[in-house]
Amino acid sequence: MAFYSIKDLEKISGIKAHTIRIWERRYNLIEPQRTSTNIRYYDDDDLKRILNVSILNQNGYKISKIADMTEEQLRERVIDLCLDTRNTDVQIESLLVAMLEMDESKFTNVLTNSIIKLGFEATVEVILFPFLDRIGILWQAGTINPAQEHFISNLIRQKLIVAIDNEMQNFIPKADKTIVFFLPENELHEIGLLFYSLIARKEGFSVIYLGASVPVEDLKVVFDVRKADAMFTSFVSAGKKEDIEAILKGIEESVPAVTSFVTGLQVRELKPALPKQFEVITTAKDFKARLNAM
Repeated sequence: MAFYSIKDLEKISGIKAHTIRIWERRYNLIEPQRTSTNIRYYDDDDLKRILNVSILNQNGYKISKIADMTEEQLRERVIDLCLDTRNTDVQIESLLVAMLEMDESKFTNVLTNSIIKLGFEATVEVILFPFLDRIGILWQAGTINPAQEHFISNLIRQKLIVAIDNEMQNFIPKADKTIVFFLPENELHEIGLLFYSLIARKEGFSVIYLGASVPVEDLKVVFDVRKADAMFTSFVSAGKKEDIEAILKGIEESVPAVTSFVTGLQVRELKPALPKQFEVITTAKDFKARLNAM
């Protein structure tokens, strides 16, 4: 079981630490434990309760009413709200709870309901990507257990691989175009890469999928062996702006004059200077437009 400070609860739930303390004193919503040196700390159950309270409070429930609910009533109200796919914040926080509980059934229910209402691509973009961004921030802050992150990431990865397999069963090339998908060395988070490779396949492009942590020299070999029209990479792991710039510069020097796309949390947050052949992709719509222009 993990342990959290009140600042950790604030980062994960979005509720100010001052507000959490008021809720503790006035409504006894959670009861922190204390170390031998009298420092407050919280466990997974406290975090899950705060997340559920946050969901209800953001959707118009008064704290005084929430405080009177049993745990079962609290869960039932949250489940009801999860069925409303118009509220993406609820979906995302419900996935966070599923991750903390390592509950595959809860994760699948939330995701399946969203896919039915929104479609697969929209679910990935408006729910899964923001959810993964929050996990990435929590991971960097050290406030989630690695096992929890691996659990949920692998579930999402499985869903994407199944979608790619289904797409390939009926794949009909629309053009004689090929894109290489890869992650740079030490970059392991390939969910965004899988998603955009799925988009490319749907648009009729052939895909060479290299996966995670690909050395630049190996990338060069691929282009020496087979002609490709573009490449696509992503940066999610923590890093410095200058590190990303150096990696992109190395890619440009090894495989010059090739249309190149880049995406990922670190690219959006750090805004590195890009070599001329690189273009930032932020949405599936952007990527489709660029593919159709090739």
